[in-house]
Amino acid sequence: MLEITKTQEDGTLKTLDLNEAVSGSWFNLTNPTREEIQQVSLVLGLDESFLNNSLDADELSRMEFEDGNLLVITNVPIMDEEGNFDTLPLGLIFTPESMITVCSRENKIINSFNEDTAKFFDTRKKANFMLSILFRAAKFYLRYLNIINKQTESIEDSLKKTTHNKALFQLMEIQKSLVYFTTSLKDNQLVLQKLLRMVNANTGNMQSILKFTEDDIDMLEDVIIENKQASEMVEMHRTILESMMDCMASIINNNLNLVMKFLAAITIIMSIPTMIGSFWGMNVPMPFGNNPFGFVIVILMSITATCIAAVFFNRKGMM
Repeated sequence: MLEITKTQEDGTLKTLDLNEAVSGSWFNLTNPTREEIQQVSLVLGLDESFLNNSLDADELSRMEFEDGNLLVITNVPIMDEEGNFDTLPLGLIFTPESMITVCSRENKIINSFNEDTAKFFDTRKKANFMLSILFRAAKFYLRYLNIINKQTESIEDSLKKTTHNKALFQLMEIQKSLVYFTTSLKDNQLVLQKLLRMVNANTGNMQSILKFTEDDIDMLEDVIIENKQASEMVEMHRTILESMMDCMASIINNNLNLVMKFLAAITIIMSIPTMIGSFWGMNVPMPFGNNPFGFVIVILMSITATCIAAVFFNRKGMM
């Protein structure tokens, strides 16, 4: 899907056709077709590979210049319909005139920049617009982290009552999501730090594409702080979850040991009457063999020995 918009003088967001695209326009490509990539490439004079780089699900966060254009790839968080979390590359491409965002699927970060929120961003101010997107991405990491935290607490409460595989698999999915978040936030932090160094160095390539004001530099520093905070929070929750998983494994092993001890004690106790019955079942003279109450005496002996063994194992904590 290709959508072209531009902020107007009155602060509203106007949708444009491809042939109406002018300086200050925002080209938003979401899961684009090959034809849409070719059209944007032709209109803006970009290499198609520059646009396709952001569609690779395994693309790492990075920044590069090519033919006077700037490509910034950042990883943004996403949540699917089942409540699972992942990260996805989002490409921010800047030409001297326009800005292009490229993503392989819809995400709430880009969707939050629309006609209803048009007063909070300006497509003509590319540097500020880019920082707004990066800041929103960091905020969504923290927002999704709160959801993950609530899911973890709910699973933890259920595991206190009973240990079942479904809850453990859910914890594994959350742990995997936190690994994705940690890796992406660290890569994003490196890109932001590099961007700050280039802005402070006032390089010609950067100034020809993105003109940073003092307010933009302050905002970039805020984005770095927000991204760092999100990274630290994710790392903390990941550590807690790993400790919880280790604790769960220890509890499961301990429960298994208790069950095995109980079964071993029961096996020993039940073998006592069997053993006594086997002795008196031999075809040889035995005590009480001629006694009319011999059977009752043997049964009472078995019950007594069994009770003594049961009391012994109970005091040893095996029952």
